[in-house]
Amino acid sequence: MNIAIKNNNLTATISTKGAELISLRSDKREFIWEGNPEFWGKHSPVLFPIVGTLKDNSYNYLGDRYLLSRHGFARDMVFDVKEQSEDSVIFSLQSSEETLKNYPFAFELQLIYTLYLDKLILQYKVINNDKKELPFSIGAHPAFALPKDFSNYSLSFDEDNELEYFLLENDLLSDRTSQLNLSKNKLHLHYPLFENDALVFKKLQSKAITINENEQPILKISFHDFPNLGIWTKVDAPFICIEPWFGHSDTPKNSGAIMEKEGVVILKKDKIFESQFSIEIVC
Repeated sequence: MNIAIKNNNLTATISTKGAELISLRSDKREFIWEGNPEFWGKHSPVLFPIVGTLKDNSYNYLGDRYLLSRHGFARDMVFDVKEQSEDSVIFSLQSSEETLKNYPFAFELQLIYTLYLDKLILQYKVINNDKKELPFSIGAHPAFALPKDFSNYSLSFDEDNELEYFLLENDLLSDRTSQLNLSKNKLHLHYPLFENDALVFKKLQSKAITINENEQPILKISFHDFPNLGIWTKVDAPFICIEPWFGHSDTPKNSGAIMEKEGVVILKKDKIFESQFSIEIVC
């Protein structure tokens, strides 16, 4: 089922499957990738309770081994609609017998979508309903439609002029890094950047990235809460993903212990984790 929210400037449509944003429209254009499976059949999945890939697709907790596939299970599960108004909606996913098989923790995950003027605000709330600490990672994976030739687009970083990113190898995060030198804080997009999969940033000075089309700003993604970031597309695909994360893929040296995983959030019992990012239309 799809849920639509709107205000005078924008309309957002979210699927109850994965609480996934599938459309963000102004009166001028669509900004979210259409999900053509020829390239990538998703639009903007939520990544929970892991981001990226675990070594051997598994982790250890209190002596037991559990399996979790890439990016976790939340994106494939049906969320409940907890509250809805004209310009806002709250989706909820709670732990169940199904989730406990691979993730032995009691939780509630809420995704809150709110339209405000020319901006869509996406809030994440993780509630620890367990009697023990809750380890998790969480992240966004929005794909933004680029209808013109890919070379017509660039990314403006609000702070950085030089970027260090980590390279993925077999879906795991290697120790190898590479540098990107920007021109006046701007990265011009070209497909060879993504021949080895996503660009993964562990640390950025920038907390906002603007997508430019023919040198004109069209979208601004702000992610002040998030320590990590991925940027990704597929070669020849007409979209770009700007992905704010808490956490990232395992490294080949990872011990497998979920409580020791690099970038993992450890939420105390009865506590609530909250973070948000926004997508602002600037064209």
